[in-house]
Amino acid sequence: MIIRENFLLDTLKQVDAVQLHQFMIENKERLEVFFPVTLSSNATLEKTKQYIEIKNSEIQARTNFTFAIRAVDTGMIVGLIIIKKIDWINRVGELAYCIGGNLAGKRLTTKAVQVISNYAFEELNLKTLQIIAHKINLGSVKVALNNGFIWQKILKNEFTPINETPLDMELYELTNEK
Repeated sequence: MIIRENFLLDTLKQVDAVQLHQFMIENKERLEVFFPVTLSSNATLEKTKQYIEIKNSEIQARTNFTFAIRAVDTGMIVGLIIIKKIDWINRVGELAYCIGGNLAGKRLTTKAVQVISNYAFEELNLKTLQIIAHKINLGSVKVALNNGFIWQKILKNEFTPINETPLDMELYELTNEK
């Protein structure tokens, strides 16, 4: 568990299932374009229980690291932050994150990305972190830039939303200088 100011990051637990499922329902519109797999993986309470089990197994296997972003005062889940697509040979990982609509624009995601970046560099010994965002997702682009990620290139047809045409995405990277 990592505690900072008004939030903490920690692993998901089975007791979080109802809360995580509710978070997904409440933020469905925000998540359906860029988090469709996570959203569908939490479509029912039973699926959410399975999702939590899978995410904890992935941490044990060191393939993905999914953390809840929680409000410090209530312990409520207000978002997720994930280190995924880890290439252990080249020590590269991709960050993905989502925050509840009521907290968008309050710099919470920026702070969570800063904390998880430090964790990735110091604890996981990764060398490069990537954020892949669509140019219209201004909040995500701002989070990347606020954390010192540098635009690298456009990734053609990188992501296909459900029942939509493929989208070009922007690649941002942050390299550990140590």
